[in-house]
Amino acid sequence: MDKLDKLLAVLFIVLLFFIPIMMKKPIVTEKNVAMEEEPCVLYITVEGEDKPLPLEEYVLGVVAGEMPISFHDEALRAQAIAARTYALRTTEAGKKPIAATVSAQVYKNAAERKKRWGKEFKANEKRLRGIVESTAGDTIVYEDEMITAMFFSTSNGKTETAQNYSGNPVPYLQSVESPGESTVAAEVERRLELPLEEWNEALGSVWKADRFKSLQLVRNQTGRVQKAVSTDFEMSGREMREVLGLASTDFDIAYDITNKIVIVTTKGYGHGVGMSQYGAEAFAQKGWTAENIIPYYYSGTTIKKFELDESECLKTPTLANNSK
Repeated sequence: MDKLDKLLAVLFIVLLFFIPIMMKKPIVTEKNVAMEEEPCVLYITVEGEDKPLPLEEYVLGVVAGEMPISFHDEALRAQAIAARTYALRTTEAGKKPIAATVSAQVYKNAAERKKRWGKEFKANEKRLRGIVESTAGDTIVYEDEMITAMFFSTSNGKTETAQNYSGNPVPYLQSVESPGESTVAAEVERRLELPLEEWNEALGSVWKADRFKSLQLVRNQTGRVQKAVSTDFEMSGREMREVLGLASTDFDIAYDITNKIVIVTTKGYGHGVGMSQYGAEAFAQKGWTAENIIPYYYSGTTIKKFELDESECLKTPTLANNSK
């Protein structure tokens, strides 16, 4: 019995040693799982917002701000890809802040979306999130470099070239036909009436009937006004659009001498460079996908997933100080 007692005593001591180890939780495994559940997220700092936003949350707000929710899924997908590309290039992948207005691209936060959509907020939010998620990480590249993904509302039937707009040629911002917009846009042609006094004030010069008679609008190959020339007057079409607040640079000017009113009619809305939003909708309604729409408006480009450098994942997002 002495030997049995000794054996039992040894077994008891061994059990006392191993039981705590067996009951101990696998801490290392839990940490690994937690790390896998927290993917690297890039943040965008939007001027006017309280804190930086995850990239995809920002893209959702831009699509909501830039396109009617009634648009076809594929047009909205194309907008998401363009908006993501524009934001990443403009902010240098989150390093710089971005405006929430047309000076960059319009962003609408959740409160603004709820106010706009009212009772349809939940349904619209769910649909739009699904659309944006289907493009997650997609960006537009030209020769493996992310592009400046310019976009605008409505064309005059053709998009504008970067050369005509800014004087700088950009290979992927060429003029292309944009048919069918008049069937999907509520308004393509607009009319503006300005009293002669307002016209003179805006242009900073004195106009009379004779000056209007000698006015020549020099158009480029896309039908837009490249420059306006008259007696002792010359101004680019882009500058005239800005100072007069015109919808586009495809405009005509008439003068009502009896009532002293300047009548300006325009076609399209926006600068005309890059992707036409209503053009994208027209193509989507014909069955085009975002993957068809993007390379059509951005010549020679492809869609590529954006990959964030691993070193950027270690940085904590902070509020930084600081087209259409």
